[in-house]
Amino acid sequence: MNKLILGRYIAGDSLIHRLDPRAKLVLSFYFVGIIFMANNWQSFSMLLIFTLGCILASKISLSFFLKGVRPLIWLIIFTVALQMLFSSGGQMYWHWGIFKISEFGVTNGLYIFCRFILIIFMSTLLTLSTAPLQLADAIESLLKPLKAIKFPVYEIALMLSIALRFVPTLMDETAKIMNAQRARGVNFGQGPLIKQMQSIIPLLIPLFVSSFNRAEDLAIAMESRGYQGGEGRTKYRVLKWQTTDTMAFVLFAVVTVALVYLKN
Repeated sequence: MNKLILGRYIAGDSLIHRLDPRAKLVLSFYFVGIIFMANNWQSFSMLLIFTLGCILASKISLSFFLKGVRPLIWLIIFTVALQMLFSSGGQMYWHWGIFKISEFGVTNGLYIFCRFILIIFMSTLLTLSTAPLQLADAIESLLKPLKAIKFPVYEIALMLSIALRFVPTLMDETAKIMNAQRARGVNFGQGPLIKQMQSIIPLLIPLFVSSFNRAEDLAIAMESRGYQGGEGRTKYRVLKWQTTDTMAFVLFAVVTVALVYLKN
């Protein structure tokens, strides 16, 4: 679990690192949306090449991404298997009761696998190349128009930033607790399903206790430093939109046009 890289930040000075966090956040969500427009191997290949190009531009090793995806691979395989076993259409390869493997099911399963990988890669690239404080500033800036209706923009951005920052911390804490439980003879992932669920209980209790302790320590630290919310606060790092951010939007627009062309 300590290999999960979603939520971690790797400092760098690449082109991706220097982009405005607002641009990276908007484009990441936009990319997730246009992925579902792909409906053939040509469009998926184009999106894969584009994603690999973004990873290359970030100067982050691809092997680091692959190791980070490993904890999620079973969820992906489970989703793909459901698609393959319960979809029908085209040539039928295998059939037994309610389960069937058809040409349509295999194709859709592979498409779903590609979508999962692309979404994980792009969302992970966002967190790896953007510091949590930058993400919080980007969210606050994008939600600023909602202040007109008394929406707690700053508080929402702060909560999201803290939650995102604590993902890798909790994963590391979980790995330590699991190692401690293994040293006491607990076997995770072995035996009947009921036994596996029972073995998780000694893991959850100390994890919850540790999480509450960290939350209390964070609250005390913020209070001792005189934190009183976002009203009247100035920012040390001011977000500035640059030409490269505009060019990034233009590049995504070109990718969208190419995707529509390949889809048709």
